[in-house]
Amino acid sequence: MELDTIATDRIIEMAWEDRTTFEAIQFQFGLKEQDVIQLMRREMKPKSFRMWRKRVQGRKTKHEKLRVFQEGRFKCSRQKQITHNSISKR
Repeated sequence: MELDTIATDRIIEMAWEDRTTFEAIQFQFGLKEQDVIQLMRREMKPKSFRMWRKRVQGRKTKHEKLRVFQEGRFKCSRQKQITHNSISKR
């Protein structure tokens, strides 16, 4: 499968995000986890790739079946709301 530069950049961005699952990348771009790993290896510097692999290996949020929550978006209780460029208080 040939990917353009924009799609490749978006896949790399999604792969770095902690809460974006490999299943979401597969749904959107048709790439399985192994394909994403190969793309990351090809597109990144060796040191950056090793850092990424260390970061995502065993991370529960990167796989839908290992997540604690199934739907919605996780939000920390200490995370503040941002409304119209002003941070609202609790």
